[in-house]
Amino acid sequence: MRSIWKGALTFGLVNVPVKLYSATESHDIGLHQVHDKDGGRIHYERRCDVCGEVVPYQHIDKAYDDGDRTVILTDDDFSALPAEKSREIEVVEFVPNEQIDPLWFDKSYYLEPDGNSPKAYVLLRRTLESTDRTAIVRFALRQKSHLAALRVRDDVLVMQTLLWADEVRKAEFPSLDADVRISAKELELSSSLVDSYAGDFDPEEFVDEYQRELRILIDEKLDKGEALDTEATFGESEDADKGGGEVIDLMEALRRSVDKARGGAEPSTSASSEKKSSAKSKPAAKKKTSSKQTASKKESSAKTAPVKKAQ
Repeated sequence: MRSIWKGALTFGLVNVPVKLYSATESHDIGLHQVHDKDGGRIHYERRCDVCGEVVPYQHIDKAYDDGDRTVILTDDDFSALPAEKSREIEVVEFVPNEQIDPLWFDKSYYLEPDGNSPKAYVLLRRTLESTDRTAIVRFALRQKSHLAALRVRDDVLVMQTLLWADEVRKAEFPSLDADVRISAKELELSSSLVDSYAGDFDPEEFVDEYQRELRILIDEKLDKGEALDTEATFGESEDADKGGGEVIDLMEALRRSVDKARGGAEPSTSASSEKKSSAKSKPAAKKKTSSKQTASKKESSAKTAPVKKAQ
């Protein structure tokens, strides 16, 4: 696997350098469209419906259409927005595991410890296990802010992005408001049916029949010579992001974090304070401060353009 992001997981003053990996992948067979007459690949052009010209990608902007007006947003407009370039996964709270409904889960990622020592990583993992808690975290990936749940799976920290509150629809079905009566006998028979299907879930027992049969069909056509000589097309692989941090004086960071959470005065984080703190114990490496970049707020100038009415 190739990491898609590098940064630091932070809770309190504890800093855990990590790498992020996609935890899932699609097994669907990639298909494209061709001309049935000669097998030629079908391509789509980015054609402007005003001037009729094919537009190069570098001359394409994004826009928002409310039905009556179109607001065009340029690269300069997006650069004026608060930058989502933080290299931190920030823990905002720890909640009981059972409070998170699976309906909220979106995408899953593995976190691998980065750096020379995985001690802080293992400490957080064991803490989550012993307290039966899930960490709710915030982070930025591909210029988007995400909320996620951080939990433990097979000794690995797994981060699952969560949908935002306004992205989960409410299930309001009038038909469920009716007074439905279930007899004891019906419930007993239904429970017996459940018992007859009872078992332990093993994902290895289930296969995607459609994709398996599609693969068999393709292999048969290849064996029979029913194939054209075409150049293979490969997608661009995504390079891993750069970033990260160090774990410095884990015990001191834990003590200061607990004091802060209990309402105590937050110790100074200036360079002189760090030197005084480290002087009490054995010498340590220079501490890296987490780099939270705060973009200056600029007023984005949105251009408006008329919407062309569909014919």
